[in-house]
Amino acid sequence: MSIDQFKYSRIPPEAEALRAEVRAFLAEALKDYPAVRRADSWMGFDAEFSRRLGAKGWVGMALPKRHGGGEASPFARYVVIEELLAAGAPVSAHWFADRQSGPQILHYGTDAQKERHLPAICRGEQFFCIGMSEPNSGSDLASIKTRARREGDKWVVNGQKVWTTNAHRSHYMIALVRTGENSKRQEGLSQFIIDLSLPGITIRPIKDLTGAEHFNEVFFDELVLDADAIIGTEGQGWGQVTAELAFERSGPERFLSSIALLHTLIDAVGRSPDALQAKEIGRFAARLVTLRNMSLAVTAQLAAGNNPAWEASVVKDLGAVFEQEIPEVAQLLCELPPTVQGGSDHAQVLAYLTQMAPSFSLRGGTREILRGIIARGLGLR
Repeated sequence: MSIDQFKYSRIPPEAEALRAEVRAFLAEALKDYPAVRRADSWMGFDAEFSRRLGAKGWVGMALPKRHGGGEASPFARYVVIEELLAAGAPVSAHWFADRQSGPQILHYGTDAQKERHLPAICRGEQFFCIGMSEPNSGSDLASIKTRARREGDKWVVNGQKVWTTNAHRSHYMIALVRTGENSKRQEGLSQFIIDLSLPGITIRPIKDLTGAEHFNEVFFDELVLDADAIIGTEGQGWGQVTAELAFERSGPERFLSSIALLHTLIDAVGRSPDALQAKEIGRFAARLVTLRNMSLAVTAQLAAGNNPAWEASVVKDLGAVFEQEIPEVAQLLCELPPTVQGGSDHAQVLAYLTQMAPSFSLRGGTREILRGIIARGLGLR
């Protein structure tokens, strides 16, 4: 593999044609939406807004029509989510189901699983969370200890997940657990679709620095699942989950988490920036365009049926650096101090994203793990 795989990919005209409609919808739907809430973006939860998007055909839009989707191209979906993120729309409710759980069920699920979940996902009515990380098994995913054992025609699950975004608000989790004994850590793993309303599940929200609750601890205590809860092939969970991570790590959400701050910074600086302000804002704009082109290149590979795991990791790694740098530099470019309450839009967004930014290089894989994947992809390990 080489860096040449990041070939420039242009959004096709038929996909680009969606942009004006999406912008017009968002201009009306978010006309009274404050800047500090826009800073939440893909972590902002609004179930009714997700249902409105589902009614427009903008959730699960790349899924087959027979399952409620629109059979849209990955580039059409890219246009929609790019506009949603750039506007700071509250998309968290349906985000994981749309981005990865729906495609995962489509690819690996049984007909019954597809019928049960995909139409509701496309309507923006069924929300998923991702059960990967565990205590002492964060980005080192192969070290997970949550286990499922067979008892007759049932599975019984015991263990714990942590940092599970939206578990307290989701209907289902797709969880990676151990189902076999193997000397190699990546073997003997399987994925399950878990109904979070079942007995034997305890969910405890974790407050972040802003006081909000996005992350959760999830405990499984003798949780009983039917045999058909398993998704895909028993023992093949590692291959399934690594393919899923390419969807998780390469989208525009991996470099647009601080876009609301870039917007307020430009407004605060105004039309007559000094030399330093012009230089740094220009540098951000150039990096943003580059990251977008890289992300589109990964989208093209996914559309072609490839598994661009290392390329997606490059986008995630460089995107997190970009997202974290914006709050740092913004404090040097404008004399407005960050304020949690009161003050200008820029001051509030700066305060919020300064507190949130440390998490950007944790979620979706830490920098150290991503760079290990990149090194292997380049043949350096």
